[in-house]
Amino acid sequence: MGVGESLKNGNRAVGTMLRMVRNPAIASVAAQAGVDFIMLDMEHGGYSMESVGDVAILARASGISCFIRVPELAKSYVSRALDSGCDGIMVPMIAGVNDAKALGSWAKYPPVGNRGFGSAGGHTAYGAVKKPVDFFEKANKANVAIAQIEMVSAIEEIDGIAELAGIDALLIGPNDLAISYGIPGQLESPVIEKAIGTVAAAAKKHGKIFGMHGPDSLIERWVPEGLRLIMSSLDIAMLTAGLRGVVEKYGS
Repeated sequence: MGVGESLKNGNRAVGTMLRMVRNPAIASVAAQAGVDFIMLDMEHGGYSMESVGDVAILARASGISCFIRVPELAKSYVSRALDSGCDGIMVPMIAGVNDAKALGSWAKYPPVGNRGFGSAGGHTAYGAVKKPVDFFEKANKANVAIAQIEMVSAIEEIDGIAELAGIDALLIGPNDLAISYGIPGQLESPVIEKAIGTVAAAAKKHGKIFGMHGPDSLIERWVPEGLRLIMSSLDIAMLTAGLRGVVEKYGS
């Protein structure tokens, strides 16, 4: 069972965001470390579709999932990322139900959505698909369509977003959510606490995956409330911390 199906069956998955490292070997390193998935950040990082495909195919070979945050809501990004072999797709700044409908439509094959069928590529491990209908069903179960919730308008429409068949997960982006509420940096304010609680309740009500990429204090706060798609830290932060540790240990 892959990470996507495991999440949909109620289990937890732990991963991290990658924004800088482009060497595909990072997928093998992550697998050795034991994470369930890596998330490539095209919104704030410099990844090309070519580098995405290279990392995704090695991730599959290494036995972990490769998710991707595309730069914006666009069919060209969603479909190409999935066809490159990514098995989780996250769109930032989902404004409401209409944005979420578009994401689900492009991320899921019929009858759930209208994803176009590329008959061979990273998504098929470069093999031919003999029975498309069976492949569609399997892919729809395995892949994770993630709506990133980081706008006030999305909180206001969260119930409608959560009930969509093409959306699998609701993932909180606390930094931009706080900015959207006009309180940048106040990630643990009562306003953000209430907003996150609204998302958690909607996920539970509609049987969707509740996720977050945030600081440990927020993640630890919401795990008891059903947080299952956990994304912690960033490659830049982890490299900085490791290098700083060397300096602190041996520097003069």
